[in-house]
Parts: sequence; structure tokens; C-alpha cells
Amino acid sequence: MLDYKLLQALARVVGEGGFDKAARQLHITQSAVSQRIRLLEDQTGMVLLTRTLPPQPTAEGKALLKHYIQVRQLEADLSRELELADGPGFRTLALGINADSLSTWFYPAVAGFLEGAKILLDLRVDDQDQTHKLLRNGEVLACISSEKTPVQGCRVLHLGTMTYRMVAAPAFRAAYFPEGFDREGLPEAPAVIYNHKDDLHTRFLTQQFDSDCIRTVPAHYLPSPEQFLGVILDGRAYGMVPDLQSGPSLGDGRLVDLVPDARLDVPLYWHRWNLGSRLLDEFSKAIVKNAVIC
Repeated sequence: MLDYKLLQALARVVGEGGFDKAARQLHITQSAVSQRIRLLEDQTGMVLLTRTLPPQPTAEGKALLKHYIQVRQLEADLSRELELADGPGFRTLALGINADSLSTWFYPAVAGFLEGAKILLDLRVDDQDQTHKLLRNGEVLACISSEKTPVQGCRVLHLGTMTYRMVAAPAFRAAYFPEGFDREGLPEAPAVIYNHKDDLHTRFLTQQFDSDCIRTVPAHYLPSPEQFLGVILDGRAYGMVPDLQSGPSLGDGRLVDLVPDARLDVPLYWHRWNLGSRLLDEFSKAIVKNAVIC
């Protein structure tokens, strides 16, 4: 029989990224957290956590975390259904989401659901190609991902398609691509890319030219959608921006589409664990129904 107090300690250490932060969340000492992790490892006979900075779950630790987060959700649903007096006041939904969705359509899509509901969102932000891993590792109950294939034990629904275009300020285009978006301008024109996992820029350039041209592209890495767009609007760089963000600026002339006849479409999917959870069912219905992406 698993001791869920020990599993809770494991989940907190992984979720908070350290023993000290986990101790503060659990209102116990750091030593007590370490003891709980060691006891859980002794009971299972497995190493569950790497002692790195930050600590990372092993394959066995991920399996236990997946089990723990699912059980916690089912317990929350049961408390809600039976209206238990000692049930949780707030229920937490751990979700994986890409930054562009978070900065554009996500909150309007779920605002109505959150109104009056005692729900807390625990959002884990990563690239749309990476959020799938959070679900597979058991760190979240659901995620928004560009991956179509469901994780075993999960179901998937199509949300829509985010369209990206290569945009720049008019002055930037005049300075670096006066004859049009060509290969010759790439070595001198600073690009902006969200982070080192983001391959949208690479995919677009490969589509227009070939993969060799990527080596000559100087790039800023700026993991903030708002600042990402700001750098482009200021004429400091060019980059791939979703229509949901760039539309107004393209309309009023503050931005130009560097390749008007080309775009990159990224389909997004809602993945969720196949649990008998009323809360997760209701949230999933809301996000699928209200997602306005393309």
C-alpha cells in the first residue's frame, strides 16, 4: 500500500523544483521532506529522484507521480460529488500549455468556466512540441500540444490551428531585405526566436530556402510572447508571430509580412488523461468549445 503523504512530498519536490521550496509548501522542515523521499524509495526499492538542481524524477518516479496526480483528481471529484465537509476548498488543475496560446486565446476560452468555480490553475508553460512530455511524465492532467498522437491512457481532441507568419517592422525590411526576403540578407538580419526548443523559425526558413541557411542566422532568444513581439515592433529583429498577435499591427502597417504568400500552420490538440473525472470533463468541454484559434 502506497503512503500518499510520501507521494505528496515527491510531487512537491518535483513541482517546486527543490527540497526547500517543497518544505515551505508542506509546512515541514527540509530534513523531513528528505526523510519522506528516502522512506518512499526504501518502500519501493527504487531510486525515484535524481539529486540534481533541480531534482528530476526517474522513470519510476514519473510513474508514481502519474498515479498520484490521477488519484488526487479522483479524490477531488469524489469530495465535490458527495459534498464532503472536509473536502478541498479549491481544486487544482495542472495543465501544460504553450506560451502563444496562454498569451492569446486561452484565458478568454476558460474565463466563463472559472467564474464562480473554486478552481486553481497550475499552468506549466513550454513549447507546443514539448507539453506532450509533461502529460506523458504524469506532471499534468491535460495539455495543449501540436502532437496529434495521444499518450497511452489519454484521449485527444482537435482545438484548431494557429497560423504563423514571418513579420518585421517596415524599417527593418527596408534595411535588411530591400529586394525582398532573400537568402543574402539572412547573415546580417537579427532574428528573434522564443527559446532553443522552438523550431518554427527553422522550419519556415527551410521551407523557403534549405536547411543550410540556418547556420548563418544570428538570433536573439526571448521566451516572452509580449517582449518577443515588442522587439519586432521596435525594428530590432524579425520573427515568426501568430496571426492572433500580429493581426492588428499588420492591419495598421506597424508590421509587414516578409513573405506574403507563405505561412506556417500549427494544429493544436487538447490531450487529457482518460479519467472518470467530472471536473476534467467539464473543463475539457469548455476549452474545446471556446478555443478561438484560427
